[in-house]
Amino acid sequence: MKKENVAQGSYTEVLIEDGFYVLKVQNDSLVKQRVIREIDSTFIQFHFCLKGHAKFIFNEGMYALEVSEENSLLLYNTQVDLPMNMEMAPNSWIVSVVMTIRKFHSLFSNEADYIPFLSNENKEKKYYAQEEVSPAIAVVLSQIMNYNLHPSIKELYIMGKVYELISLYFNKSTDADLEQCPFLVDEDNVKRIRQAKEIMIAQMAEPPSLPELAQQIGLSLKKLKEGFKQIYGDSVYSFLFDYKMEHARRLLELGQNNVNEVGMKIGYSTSSHFIAAFKKKYGTTPKKYVMSLSKS
Repeated sequence: MKKENVAQGSYTEVLIEDGFYVLKVQNDSLVKQRVIREIDSTFIQFHFCLKGHAKFIFNEGMYALEVSEENSLLLYNTQVDLPMNMEMAPNSWIVSVVMTIRKFHSLFSNEADYIPFLSNENKEKKYYAQEEVSPAIAVVLSQIMNYNLHPSIKELYIMGKVYELISLYFNKSTDADLEQCPFLVDEDNVKRIRQAKEIMIAQMAEPPSLPELAQQIGLSLKKLKEGFKQIYGDSVYSFLFDYKMEHARRLLELGQNNVNEVGMKIGYSTSSHFIAAFKKKYGTTPKKYVMSLSKS
């Protein structure tokens, strides 16, 4: 397998089971980044864009398909390989589900007629679909991208969320989102909560208080707390803590700042507080973490 990691951001690949992968790609830089991964014609691909946008390039640049924020792209072609050659715009996040067509068929073995491209007349053809991401799917994508779990149950958690994601993708009931979460029926609420997340990330060194944040996005404090928990699976400050620690870890890996400077960048006025927070999150000190990188 060949892949190119984004320079400033992250590439995480989780094997759910043989022939079934989840890819989480973040380009947090200010420049375009390229991600390449071999995917042959036995696989079906689902690409979901949480923010920003990306372009999937095929046949040596002869054609391309784009996926923008809060949209998805489904791809499969049993006749030719469709390797991932993805050009990510700055500040873009993508969650991709890649599984063999055999595995995918097994999920719907009794309901093949319900899925248009699983019918006999279509099974040997190529199929592309671009759709908006529903609020219910947006919740699951956020939970896949952001979770705070013990490593031993990470794969089990992601497996459950991916099955939920695929189920929601093919659930065309108009009441689906209402059943998932009444709060999320209101697209304006969802946009405001996403705005709250972006504000906290942009101002992570000196984040606003929750009342100030609620006022900025135009929601009550109660709706901010409840909505954030529903969309991101965590409280505002717990989410921010995890984000800051992950950002700090990446800065340490880049090696351009010392421990004190990294702590300052994410809002810790004293190195001792940063070291304690980092150890709470990762079980080791920033210095020991950097030393471990040089040994690997």
